[in-house]
Amino acid sequence: MAAETGDSPIDPNKIAYVYMQVADHIAARIASGDLSPGARLPGERDLGTEYGVAYLTARRAVRELRERGLVVTLPAKGTFVAYPEADEPADDGDEV
Repeated sequence: MAAETGDSPIDPNKIAYVYMQVADHIAARIASGDLSPGARLPGERDLGTEYGVAYLTARRAVRELRERGLVVTLPAKGTFVAYPEADEPADDGDEV
């Protein structure tokens, strides 16, 4: 992810938690369509390596993304980009 660009989007001097910077960067990639629904994220250790952070920081970033509803983690399977929730069909009151 970040290692592909050659430089990390994480700025340790920025006044923000590092895990939030990682989560925000992944969230931006999801929003831009770079990571499509159903795409598997790398494991936490691999994310840590790619972003140049500890794996526990990557774990906290993934938890943040789960709390935002952007990813789903399946034990022993991995973490995947969540599918957007389908809008409920409008009830026009015509049912009898």
